[in-house]
Amino acid sequence: MGLFRSILGDLMQSPFILLYLLGLWTAPVISHPQCLDFKPPFQPQQELQFCVMYKYFGCCDFARDQELMTKFYQIVDNFDYYGYANCAGYIQDLICQECSPYAAHLFDAEDPSTPLRSIPGLCPDYCSQFYSKCRSTISLLSEDPRLSELEHDQHGFCRYLELDDPDYCYPHILTNEQLGKNLGRMTSDLDGCLQLCLEEVANGLRNPLAMIHANDGTHRFFVAEQIGLVWVYLPNKSKLERPFLNITKAVLTSPWEGDERGFLGLTFHPRFKYNGKLYVYYSIEVGFDERIRISEFRISAADKNVVDHGSERIILEIDEPASNHNGGQILFADDGYLYIFTGDGGMAGDPFGKYGNAQNKSALLGKVLRIDVNDNERGPLYRIPPDNPFVHNHDARPEVYAYGVRNMWRCSVDRGDPYTKQGKGRLFCGDVGQNKYEEIDIVEKGKNYGWRAKEGFSCYDKKLCINGSLDDVLPIYAYPHKMGKSVTGGYVYRGCEYPNLNGMYIFGDFMSGRLMSLKENRNTGQWDYNEICMGIGQTCAFPNLINNYYQYIISFAEDEAGELYFMSTKLASATTPSGVVYKIVDPSRRAPPRKCHYNPIPVQVKSRLIKFKPKETLIGVDMPRKRPMASGGDEPTGSPHTTTKDWFQELLDILRERDTARGRTTPSPATTTRVPRQSRQRKGRRRKGNGKSERVIYRGAVRLVGDEAGRKDRGRVEIYVNGQWGTVCDDLWNTRSVAVVCRQLGFSHALKASKNAEFGEGRHLKMLLDDVQCEGTEETLLDCQHAGVGTHNCFYTERWHGNAIRMAFVRDRRKRHES
Repeated sequence: MGLFRSILGDLMQSPFILLYLLGLWTAPVISHPQCLDFKPPFQPQQELQFCVMYKYFGCCDFARDQELMTKFYQIVDNFDYYGYANCAGYIQDLICQECSPYAAHLFDAEDPSTPLRSIPGLCPDYCSQFYSKCRSTISLLSEDPRLSELEHDQHGFCRYLELDDPDYCYPHILTNEQLGKNLGRMTSDLDGCLQLCLEEVANGLRNPLAMIHANDGTHRFFVAEQIGLVWVYLPNKSKLERPFLNITKAVLTSPWEGDERGFLGLTFHPRFKYNGKLYVYYSIEVGFDERIRISEFRISAADKNVVDHGSERIILEIDEPASNHNGGQILFADDGYLYIFTGDGGMAGDPFGKYGNAQNKSALLGKVLRIDVNDNERGPLYRIPPDNPFVHNHDARPEVYAYGVRNMWRCSVDRGDPYTKQGKGRLFCGDVGQNKYEEIDIVEKGKNYGWRAKEGFSCYDKKLCINGSLDDVLPIYAYPHKMGKSVTGGYVYRGCEYPNLNGMYIFGDFMSGRLMSLKENRNTGQWDYNEICMGIGQTCAFPNLINNYYQYIISFAEDEAGELYFMSTKLASATTPSGVVYKIVDPSRRAPPRKCHYNPIPVQVKSRLIKFKPKETLIGVDMPRKRPMASGGDEPTGSPHTTTKDWFQELLDILRERDTARGRTTPSPATTTRVPRQSRQRKGRRRKGNGKSERVIYRGAVRLVGDEAGRKDRGRVEIYVNGQWGTVCDDLWNTRSVAVVCRQLGFSHALKASKNAEFGEGRHLKMLLDDVQCEGTEETLLDCQHAGVGTHNCFYTERWHGNAIRMAFVRDRRKRHES
């Protein structure tokens, strides 16, 4: 015992300790609903009859509710009338906590270092009542031998069932307003940025610019690379080694970063399952001329996962006067016709002719084209749909469906609300702007979308803009270039797995890496905007989820079931294999079990399968790992009620690490995050860098800086606000503030809250926060009470002692600002 006190005393006197992952003090845990299957809770399809306290939202469907009711009656059948009257309510309460939205926490399922509880964590007062009235039922509720041993020890019994964080104990959790007020809703940060998560689906791709499905029941998805390769992925994410399509020799592109030419689009015929037809859009070179080509292919008769390359039929070719603005979207709408989206021909300001290509209905560039490729085995390769808007206009090409387009990059057809079908068939497009605005349009027959007269809502060509005959359609949303410089159109979510997302149009920006959403307001007809951020803290702490992505958002996708994805890359080059496909996930609510189940039609595979290996990881949260059992004991290491050999060993390891670090001549890097250039910074979103800049840091992020040994669990606290890192005045600094910082950094415990600049003052940084007072449960220090960002009355002083740094952080008693 004397040795233990000596070690602990030595630790407390160390000048290099601020935060520790040790158990002297426990930080409150951020709200994190999770079921025993490690997934978010849901709204049952059929109202529960037994666990009625969770009939609106929880972790049980009707089938599980009935199973728990059966278990309940099996237990209470052992009671006489007196026992039933006294204990039935308690038994129901305990059994039904499996249905709680916080079931994983109540039963310690979130922590693999502890065994799954057989009885949920109970609040002390409730536990005492249960014990005094119904302790005879313990053996009926649980087979845990430890509980049997404690049957005659009320204090030991209730301590064994106690949770480390009392906010979650039953029944107090039912009345905890902080945990329950936004349950099942998407969380947002201080700026209203919606926090979602991602699942990595595919990686190692070279500018993946399209991912589509064949709508044939196989639930395969096909990912196209800009160089002219298309790959097949099975529902289990395995990739076929042999390409689905390989036209790399015909495709015109280059390794230059940002080259817009290449394989640009792919779509399957609506009757692909029966006719085996697909259509592609790609760049070619003919002599010294560049063109875009629309071709038809057929699937191979010998292998349903490979295209018959000899079956190509060229449907349409269009000359491209420049190497940019090549369009690239090709799709079938609900009417069964093929839609082709061309760019305006390139260069700047659509300088072709008197009014530009986009306003010239006799040109195919800067247009939405609609053609009929059905039943084209004989006769012309395509026909003009009889209801095309300019079919009788001799001054227009009959293929034109809509015009005034600059360079629509990624369009999609709305599937419509799964129940009401509202919105079904709407055609959404992102149209890339010139130098001020990016826009989202809903494309309709015969409409003029304004370019080059207008860019977004603004006039670009003033002479054309004031033309009374323009009659252009305004976008549903436009954003300025301070938010992003190249829109990537997306999809309206109509999937099954995430009900909160239904009706939300999700899109992005290629240059800024910003994810965005629009939701139609049925009362006003306007589209409400929300930015999408990656979840912070515990928000994305579910198996296989991540909260970061690469900056260059190339394209969005929809699988056969209607779930949404996007593709981005670290370096926007057609030859760099840094592209990743991400699935969009709402961590706050999911569909009930089995509601979204489907059985893919099997397809014969003749190629070797390449098993998917994820490379991306969750940032900012350390997922717990299994720890070994303590020697000589029955309880696992990490049990909340035991002091084990592992605790003592951790102390020894820390001392050994400290002594080793003191002997180093070159300190290790501090735990910092490189900040990208000012023009690329965006709060609230985590994205990976492109080699020149690292991931964007969210507003309120913190880091620890200053330990000369480079250890990552201690240091001066710095905070990121309004595009810059700064320091925090420590006059009111205490363990509750440290709790917030620990939780953000993924630490579950804190040992010490140091003051007086024990790790240096950070003179080169601004003082961003002062008078910080936290409850300990806030998500960031910005959620705590403080004097206001940039408002402070602190004073810096600094002292140097040889090669080691010992700094003093002195409160200015005269309350004057830094000079």
